[in-house]
Amino acid sequence: MDKFMFWLLILLINFQYTTCAITNPTSLDFIKTSCKTTRHPALCVNSLSTYASSIQGNDQQLAKAAIAVSLNTAKSAAAYVSKLAGTTSNIKPRESQALKDCVNSMTSCVASLTQSIQELGKMAQFKGQNFVWHMNNVQTWVSSALTNQNTCIGGFSDSSTNGKLKDAVNKKMSSVSQVTSNALALVNRFSMRHKDVTHNP
Repeated sequence: MDKFMFWLLILLINFQYTTCAITNPTSLDFIKTSCKTTRHPALCVNSLSTYASSIQGNDQQLAKAAIAVSLNTAKSAAAYVSKLAGTTSNIKPRESQALKDCVNSMTSCVASLTQSIQELGKMAQFKGQNFVWHMNNVQTWVSSALTNQNTCIGGFSDSSTNGKLKDAVNKKMSSVSQVTSNALALVNRFSMRHKDVTHNP
């Protein structure tokens, strides 16, 4: 009898462990799974892993963290481009104009991402059509930020801007665009999963 109870206890422990492993994945596993929906999954996991403790398997917190990464990267790129724009030596007139346009684009980009992260932080209080309306705002602002980043890169498409300056700006903007693309994918994922829950209680 004692032997039977012992093996029964072992089976119960194993069952409980297996169930917990399935229903309660670690925060990092949640991030890895979610990042598979993005265009740059490895970058997604690397940039969001430090937020794992605050994300805790929550789609909204994941999207918010992704936008925060995008915003911080955009601010860094904006400061970099602004510094370049203040340099007059060894810069062609066309490059100077492209830098000025890029500064404007990145200013708008940072503003859009700031609005989106603020709006996303309030989403828990919205339901039904109110949620949809505010969610559309977030999606629009993140998309706008991505467009502004591409506009900056486009300003250096002219052959007269070829050189180290163009390469340096493109490298910076590429980094911003990749994390912003990931952020948009995770925002869209949060929106879709929320709608699924709403329509399939």
